[in-house]
Amino acid sequence: MRIGFIGLGTMGRHMAANLQSAGHLLTVHDRDPAHAAPHLANGANWAVSPAAAATDAEVVFTSLPGPPEVEAVALGASGIISGLARGAAWFDLSTISPSLARRLHAAFAERGLAMLDSPVSGGPRGAESRKMAIWVGGAKDIFARFRPVLDAMGDEPRYVGPIGSASVAKLVHNCANYGVLAVLAEVFCLGVKAGVEPLSLFQAVRQGVLGRRRTLDALIDQFLPNKYDPAAFSLRLAHKDVGLAVALGRELGVPMRLANLALEEMTEAMNRGWADRDSRVAMVLEQERSGVSIAVDPARLRAALE
Repeated sequence: MRIGFIGLGTMGRHMAANLQSAGHLLTVHDRDPAHAAPHLANGANWAVSPAAAATDAEVVFTSLPGPPEVEAVALGASGIISGLARGAAWFDLSTISPSLARRLHAAFAERGLAMLDSPVSGGPRGAESRKMAIWVGGAKDIFARFRPVLDAMGDEPRYVGPIGSASVAKLVHNCANYGVLAVLAEVFCLGVKAGVEPLSLFQAVRQGVLGRRRTLDALIDQFLPNKYDPAAFSLRLAHKDVGLAVALGRELGVPMRLANLALEEMTEAMNRGWADRDSRVAMVLEQERSGVSIAVDPARLRAALE
């Protein structure tokens, strides 16, 4: 397939190389022409602009630092929009805001062109090894048409929903990731200050339920199906445990900002009379504040996990 690829940096260079390895014909562009040298050596063509990279391409991919660069490459002078032909599609692999994705989609749609937001997750190693998620928002039939091309870059391309949906998923993923890291930093500093050797602490915690499962698996049994009874582990006991950890932090002079926030949530849930329900019932409070109600049909959830 004839592919235009724009942005050959930390992630893009690996994805472009994997497309070449899969036998696709690439035309590449980057603001630093030196980044294209390995791809040109392997048979790619050089484009002097994003528009030139899009000309004659069946599909165009962009992998850029952020929203300003994506908007400039898409709509600026000699942008993709002025080179892409009807029937071709543009997948943006960058991380941008959902609102920008929708605005760009609308601008392309006015000209009869397809744009899909398609952020990725896996880091440079994943981009190189193809062990990388690609989340896609936009027209489902366009996703299906170019699925084989996406498969050449990642092992888990997934259609998420209408335009902007994939960007939402990426932001939820990354924010959750760094929120978890902040909590881990807090509690591990507590453990080390309490006198436990860091590696020994890591090995011990890794043997617990948290270490033995994928992080998001914590949402499967209670939060997603909205099922908090009977309790797998009661809120009463969880509240006691987090209270003990916060008390230890006070004793040792360790700031426990995030743990205190978690304890406040659990205390409010206790005051609702939920002490004997599953400990994750405290997550319902955020649903109420957000004005959303989450209750996935158990059959659909089982099918998604198979």
